[in-house]
Amino acid sequence: MASPIESFASLEVPIIVRLGEREMPVREVLKLVPGSIIELPKSADEELDLMVNNRRIGSGTAVKIGENFGIRISYVGPEIERARAAKGGAEDELGSVSGTDPSIEDLANQLLAG
Repeated sequence: MASPIESFASLEVPIIVRLGEREMPVREVLKLVPGSIIELPKSADEELDLMVNNRRIGSGTAVKIGENFGIRISYVGPEIERARAAKGGAEDELGSVSGTDPSIEDLANQLLAG
């Protein structure tokens, strides 16, 4: 039988590379059509955000790999923060009994327990 850490580590989570974001009034969103361009408040040479469950875990630069795009990671946060993002739960739920940060094994057990 696989350990909780092995089971947790084998889960697949969606990875999102965020180019940028902005807020728009609903009236502008309703006017969007194919071919519309939305300007983002980010320069073309700024780093992209690497996200898991809508939480930033790192950043990097865009690269082209053949006909596809990718990200060359230049920063990735601590393993415990990446595990928290993969779990997707609220941080308040994750503290151990002593109130300190949980270990990866604690997170794995919590996730697998439901």
